[in-house]
Amino acid sequence: MRPALTHIALHVPDLDACVAFYEQYCAMRVIHRRAGKGSHIVWMAEPGKEREFIFVIMPGGSARDLAADDYSHFGFALDSRADVDAIAEKARIDGCLVWPPRDEPYPVGYYCGVRDPAGHFVEFSFGQPLGPGAEPLT
Repeated sequence: MRPALTHIALHVPDLDACVAFYEQYCAMRVIHRRAGKGSHIVWMAEPGKEREFIFVIMPGGSARDLAADDYSHFGFALDSRADVDAIAEKARIDGCLVWPPRDEPYPVGYYCGVRDPAGHFVEFSFGQPLGPGAEPLT
């Protein structure tokens, strides 16, 4: 038996704000809505990955209060350092930038961190051995 990671479920205080965040910042889209949890439950995925990995977002959770030095996060790879800089600038303007862009030795690469409306941290990176711009892990 070989398990496959298919989803992460997030219980959030403001469902609509979180859906909008993941649409705007992560280019995810809603692929399914259903009644549940006194409102509705939303499934989101990256285009083309709807059968591989999704976020299940449910209303009614508590906001997370992570410290700026808590590196628990969801990671999204970008195509370039310029894309990391653009996300960081958008987050700075929106008031949700947690970690300004920084360069770390391989395999970490160039990244920034953003706080979603529920308080989860989201990392946007370039140059890791995962996703766009990936190099073989050494």
